[in-house]
Amino acid sequence: MEMLEELFDSARKAREQAYCPYSRFPVGAALLTSDGEIFAGCNVENLSFGLTLCAERTALCSAVAAGKRQFSGMVLVTDTPEPVTPCGACRQALYEFSPNMWIVTANLQGKQRTYQLGELLPAAFSAKI
Repeated sequence: MEMLEELFDSARKAREQAYCPYSRFPVGAALLTSDGEIFAGCNVENLSFGLTLCAERTALCSAVAAGKRQFSGMVLVTDTPEPVTPCGACRQALYEFSPNMWIVTANLQGKQRTYQLGELLPAAFSAKI
């Protein structure tokens, strides 16, 4: 339970750093590696919208840059009435590394939902290599 609270705290802090002048929709994510490290991420928008990065993928890229390739789970925090799930691109990016990971989505009021990545991305694109 202590690890989960640390993930929530990291995601909330990352959300405060979001660069989102266009959507005004800050998102924070905290990714837990299989060996217990936490990598946080926030959304980073760009005027050329296709270049925008979601919080989930910034956390993933930070972890991969540090040599991590296996993940246990992720916490995603938004300030919405209901918790939101990762977009399809983030689901696919996470699936590449850890198709069996869990994802807890939460809002700032404490409402939470827990999913397995596979249930959020049924029939995922996969190449057995």
